[in-house]
Amino acid sequence: MIQAEATAKGIRTSAQKAGLVMDLIRGKGVNQALATLQFTRKIIAREIAKVLRSAVANAQQKEGFGGDVERLFVQACFANQGTSMKRVRPAPMGRAFRVVKRTAHLTVRVAEHPLKIARVAQDGDAAKPARARKTGGAAGAAKKTAGRKTAAAKA
Repeated sequence: MIQAEATAKGIRTSAQKAGLVMDLIRGKGVNQALATLQFTRKIIAREIAKVLRSAVANAQQKEGFGGDVERLFVQACFANQGTSMKRVRPAPMGRAFRVVKRTAHLTVRVAEHPLKIARVAQDGDAAKPARARKTGGAAGAAKKTAGRKTAAAKA
């Protein structure tokens, strides 16, 4: 199974804001994740889409890649806190307030779904009928209540 990773460092957003958008694409197929990012109304979605495209390009360059981008999915994506720029903002009466401008490191890891190979039946494999078993779940409850008359039907 092919895995590839891409990282963008020093992106001007907080890791918390980036993590909210990354939660939307985790575990999805690459094409579905790119579509989700395209229509997400957060500025950071553009940067995450760039990193995702870079991870896909890295996967295509790996030896042993099958060539089918449709089989790639977002295995992991996370945002770590980067360096914080500390600035000073003037405040009343000669004081100063500290402003922290945060950055984040965005990481996206894509992997390839394994091929599903159908099992070929052999001569000794006869189709055995599955044994029916009783289930008490919703089907059993529906059968039990079907025969009962409701209060509205009695009146």
